[in-house]
Amino acid sequence: MSTTHPTATQHRRTGGDLVVESLAALGARTVFGLPGQHALGVFDALRRSTLRYVGLRVENNAGFAADAYARATHGVAPLLVSTGPGALMTLAALQEAAAGSAAVLAIGSQVPLAGIGGGRHGYLHELTDQSASFRGVVKSVHTARTASQIPSAVAAAWESALSAPHGPVWLEIPQDVLLAEPGIPPVGELDATPRELLPRPELIAAAADLLTGARRPVILAGGGVVRAGAEEELLALAEQLGAPVATTFGGKGAFPWEHPLSLQSWLEDRYTTTFLEDADTLLVVGSGLGELSSNYHTFRPLGQVVQIEADLGKLESNHAALGIHADARAALAALVKEVGEREPRDTGAAEEAGEAGGAGGVEAAGGAGAPAPEAAVSDLLARVRDRIAGQQLDLEQQVLASVREALPDGAVSCWDMTILAYWAWSAFDPRRTNALHSAQGAGGLGYGFPAALGVAVADPARPVLAVSGDGGAMYSIAELATARQYDLPVTWLIVDDGGYGILREYMTDAFGEATATELTRPDFVALAASFGVPAVRTSPERLRTDLAAALAATGPSVVVLPARLRMFAPTHLSS
Repeated sequence: MSTTHPTATQHRRTGGDLVVESLAALGARTVFGLPGQHALGVFDALRRSTLRYVGLRVENNAGFAADAYARATHGVAPLLVSTGPGALMTLAALQEAAAGSAAVLAIGSQVPLAGIGGGRHGYLHELTDQSASFRGVVKSVHTARTASQIPSAVAAAWESALSAPHGPVWLEIPQDVLLAEPGIPPVGELDATPRELLPRPELIAAAADLLTGARRPVILAGGGVVRAGAEEELLALAEQLGAPVATTFGGKGAFPWEHPLSLQSWLEDRYTTTFLEDADTLLVVGSGLGELSSNYHTFRPLGQVVQIEADLGKLESNHAALGIHADARAALAALVKEVGEREPRDTGAAEEAGEAGGAGGVEAAGGAGAPAPEAAVSDLLARVRDRIAGQQLDLEQQVLASVREALPDGAVSCWDMTILAYWAWSAFDPRRTNALHSAQGAGGLGYGFPAALGVAVADPARPVLAVSGDGGAMYSIAELATARQYDLPVTWLIVDDGGYGILREYMTDAFGEATATELTRPDFVALAASFGVPAVRTSPERLRTDLAAALAATGPSVVVLPARLRMFAPTHLSS
């Protein structure tokens, strides 16, 4: 048979069947993707399998959908794409999956085996070294060069994606391998159980010494807590220690928003930064203390830092610490046990805390005569509210509050890179764990709507909210067809301010005026209607009502809010 065009043989098993059999054996139920010429062998095999296929209109959007599906399920999301342009179109999505620790198993085709090896053979979609394009983005790269290698390669890639920290992987299989008759029986069972990343006992003991001996212990919980499903362990430890807890933007939902010890997630705030700095022991769990989590690297800890991190590359990458390379859940569970076996911490010793420290931080966090941790938390949040209240941002707070009021408590929201999302990172209560997903890891546009589609595929019984600006919406407007085709319960809120709003603000602040930020855009209401998707144009006053009605309806919907929102003033520039 030709290595370029498969014949019309209908019932012959191929290497593509081995791919879908292997995925099913590992527990996959759904795959995302977009077909292409070299990948037709695996797509043909899908119709003989039990796997559900969800096809999107752009490979990058398919990657975003798979990313959010993996986050929502705490599992692996297979992504099937073709060679060359199709493969390369996934890179931005895979970068976000890497930054957000989403276990996406991207399986791409390759040119026939004869064209692999660096020579220029002139095959369609040919790249000199396709896998090299992925090595700096994903956790691992895998190749199957014969049909018999496919099950083992799929299992190895699956295990890599699901090992702590979760992340995307790339597997490529040549076209002729996908079309070849395998000569081996159907795949029965595969084991790709990842190795558990357990903490070293002596490090847990040392961390417990520091935390139980601290006068002002504080915890910063990152996305690693959410990915590991360690919310119960975090809550137990915080209550054992009486330690206030802040969450990073990726860690939203890791700790109950209204808990008396919750500092919430105002990390781009100098009051919060100072509070974290003034802890005599700061426990950082599942965060590398990167740019956003450190208030743009202005964070300067005065006390001891203990860092629990599954990604070895992030361990002590920004600040010296007692570093514990471990899964967040395993490490927190070990700490809860270790701390629970010790004498209760003498909270009265906080009255002897030193006089040294930054203004407003140490006093609020346990200095001489300081209030209890709960009172220190309340005082900090009041300071933050007062700072925001002085900036005439009533519209922004009204819009965000309307979104929160309209969104059912059990619903998930997915946010694009837009001003309202930046507000949500700091000020939005997700009301449950693993209920807010955004592109804050890599920061690429277009995440919100396709991510919401992925979440809806994972749990079609719950409404899902996507939030985009008009600029970001244009990246994924084609997926309105996907939403309609699969009748997914996603409501898309598009905040239309006529341009790239946050870049407009950045450029105006830095240069006095903005360039290349103003956009011609469609009539989003009419455009949605052309896809058969109900849409409404709303106002800040009607937003809660219109959004609630859209979320309550079946199937997809669009709500367009013409509004020009502003960001709250940054604090890192004047620290």
